[in-house]
Amino acid sequence: MPPTVSATPNFLIPNATFIVELVIFLVILGAIAKWIVPWVNEQLAARQEAIRQQFQEAEDARAKLQAAEAEYREQIAAARADAARQREEAHEQGQRIIADLRAQAQAEADRITKAAQAQIEAERARTVAALRAEVGTLAVELAGRIVGESLSDEARQRRVVERFLTDLESRDSGTSEHGGSDSKIPVGAE
Repeated sequence: MPPTVSATPNFLIPNATFIVELVIFLVILGAIAKWIVPWVNEQLAARQEAIRQQFQEAEDARAKLQAAEAEYREQIAAARADAARQREEAHEQGQRIIADLRAQAQAEADRITKAAQAQIEAERARTVAALRAEVGTLAVELAGRIVGESLSDEARQRRVVERFLTDLESRDSGTSEHGGSDSKIPVGAE
């Protein structure tokens, strides 16, 4: 029998199935290139633009935040400086008020002291006058008893009283100067 040729297809020779598959592949590849790739590129470009805009917005927000922080710091510094200035003004005003009140208090104290001194001096003058009259009466009466005669003459009474008071005042000044010496006051009549 004659040798039979085996029906093994040669892989180097394309068959009809291969050509049909190749045509279908090219049609699908063309459809993908015509409709899908531009759409994907468009989506990628839109996505890239959105990302770029987000980065730009983030940069703008960061710049605004830094500007706001700088303005906030400036306002805080200005507020602190204003508060310090107001504290200093209040302190100075308080010192002025205190000085004014002290001056008023000192003037009032001086006025009260002067009034008190005048009142004391007037009271002293009244007391001295009253004591002179009473001491004069007592001195005339005592002198009359010691001397044994009546001092009814008013001029004589006045001289005796004046001499007695002068001696008494000189004794008071002498005791304060000499440490309290005991000197007797001579009481005599004319």
